[in-house]
Amino acid sequence: MATSVGAAKAAVLKDPKIQTQIQTFQAFKPWTALPVTTSRSRLRPSPSVIRAVSTPVKPDTTTPVPKRSKVEIFKEQSNFIRYPLNEELLTDSPNINEAATQLIKFHGSYQQYDRAERGPKSYSFMLRTKNPCGKVPNRLYLVMDELADEFGIGTLRLTTRQTFQLHGVLKKDLKTVMSTIIKSMGSTLGACGDLNRNVLAPAAPFARKDYLFAQETADNIAALLTPQSGFYYDIWVDGARFMSAEPPEVTKARNDNSHGTNFLDSPEPIYGTQFLPRKFKIAVTVPTDNSVDIFTNDIGVVVVSDANGEPLGFNVYVGGGMGRTHRLETTFPRLSEPLGFVPKEDILYAVKAIVVTQRENGRRDDRKYSRMKYLIDSWGIEKFRSVVEQYYGKKFEPIHELPEWEFKSYLGWHEQGDGGLFCGLHVDNGRIGGKMKKTLREVIEKYKLDVRLTPNQNIVLCNIRSALKRPITTALAQGGLLQPRYVDPLNLTAMACPALPMCPLAITEAERGIPDLLKRVRAVFEKVGLKYNESVVIRVTGCPNGCARPYMAELGLVGDGPNSYQIWLGGTPNQTSLAKTFMNKVKVQDFEKVLEPLFYYWKCKRQTKESFGDFTNRMGFEKLQQLVDKWEGPVKGPSRYNLKLFANKETYEAVDALAKLQNKNAHQLAMEVIRNFVAAQQNGKGE
Repeated sequence: MATSVGAAKAAVLKDPKIQTQIQTFQAFKPWTALPVTTSRSRLRPSPSVIRAVSTPVKPDTTTPVPKRSKVEIFKEQSNFIRYPLNEELLTDSPNINEAATQLIKFHGSYQQYDRAERGPKSYSFMLRTKNPCGKVPNRLYLVMDELADEFGIGTLRLTTRQTFQLHGVLKKDLKTVMSTIIKSMGSTLGACGDLNRNVLAPAAPFARKDYLFAQETADNIAALLTPQSGFYYDIWVDGARFMSAEPPEVTKARNDNSHGTNFLDSPEPIYGTQFLPRKFKIAVTVPTDNSVDIFTNDIGVVVVSDANGEPLGFNVYVGGGMGRTHRLETTFPRLSEPLGFVPKEDILYAVKAIVVTQRENGRRDDRKYSRMKYLIDSWGIEKFRSVVEQYYGKKFEPIHELPEWEFKSYLGWHEQGDGGLFCGLHVDNGRIGGKMKKTLREVIEKYKLDVRLTPNQNIVLCNIRSALKRPITTALAQGGLLQPRYVDPLNLTAMACPALPMCPLAITEAERGIPDLLKRVRAVFEKVGLKYNESVVIRVTGCPNGCARPYMAELGLVGDGPNSYQIWLGGTPNQTSLAKTFMNKVKVQDFEKVLEPLFYYWKCKRQTKESFGDFTNRMGFEKLQQLVDKWEGPVKGPSRYNLKLFANKETYEAVDALAKLQNKNAHQLAMEVIRNFVAAQQNGKGE
């Protein structure tokens, strides 16, 4: 029996209730010790089969060897994610080979090329940082800003997992960029690849016990699941270690093997040589605050406090995930479900037990089905809980009842609770460039501010003294970073993935297409008589992998062909309901034919305060399809104009005529003029 399984696996197999259910993936066998070679050394392939463990033995020829994905073989032969990446980086070629392309993901990078260019491929690399809770120290932000200009494409992109993406880095510059990030209090280790990704937590720097405890827990979980074998530092900083000291409770939890969770004598006690079957995502939050899309994660952890605000422990949810494959109904997005309550002192052990359950039982033959959501969907939550409890060593307590969830953006100015202020800034699709980038750098550098990145691709400036509120507001406005009341409500909650031209998985546009889409939706709102302050959550992705979490949106657009999208409906503003496919293969030019009737009947037939997502769920897709099919346009009434913006009908019509020349509507042009005026006139007397 493998040392990775140990007592826990034995306990599971002795339980007759579980014994008949568990179908252990038999592609893995026990290994013995393997000395770690240097980063420049080859690790020769072993003919043996594996069980996510450390070293090879002779194969058992009496048992058929199940299929393994190619990536599993790359990991097995890599000497803990070193070879052949270490050799490929030394060649003169602008790209790296297939095995190295898979391995560099564990280091936080993807190889890409511009798909719009013809002729030979111009390769570059995207780097993604790892920032638990979205925390970015002042020095790291300034360094990332400089690297984007010197080695990237001049922009920084904020991701939906509270990290930076730096695009356009050439292979010859990778080591310089990586080492600079590492030496500047940053890391890209584990931002991609088959291991735990960035751990989310609310970005708001509130000085409240529950928020502070959530962020501390996220930091500790991130530390617990950080790779330990040194491959990252061997390749990028020649073996030097730039790791901050971790809390002793993290070290203790990682080293604990009382329930057979660890690989003995392995440089990777939790991951072994094979790491996890696929990516693994965790989020931590507090009750009511669903700024992190808690139910879309493999593990969701929610702080539970007593009546005095003292944290008692955590509700734990498992099995969320967004990715799917078109025309393959056995793949699907899924919301997490309750696993149980854990006392606060046990959370690291519980998380480790869940990770190990996925490590030992998640599929490694077909990566489309390797996420933990498919394991739980196959087993059912009761069986999954029973197996996790063997590794945890305890029974989960019943889940605690929580209040209703809310989506919180934390845009605008807020008090932290410790005498300081924070300012949340909206960034369209997370892309920081041009004048905005220059202004942000100036403000962050001048006032020595730390920042936090949000899961909605926005940025929060932290620990601001009250006396600095006015000059900072003025400087930001002059750089186009406006307070949320000056931003179209549709833009405030919208998200899109980068998609074309760099993402190799993209089928169609997302980030480059969403600005025009939002203008068209605003025009539809105008046409059907919806008010300017009304909004819906819109998310767009260029493929079905779901990086911008479109399956949680009230209106999700998922690329399914060139200039073509699936339309998903039924998500809710507080991100607690899963959307469903409403239509397939809707061409970009036909959006209004679908959106006009949907929004018109939402306006006419909704219940009091009923969101668009709740409306579509109540009406049902069959009825909505009938309304779309029979649509001939809204019932025409007297011309409408907004007296809040226009003094009279003549003014409205004059502005409307000018707006049409710019392919806009009257409201859009008027708001643009007002925003420009505010930015130009702010002189420190207003906020």
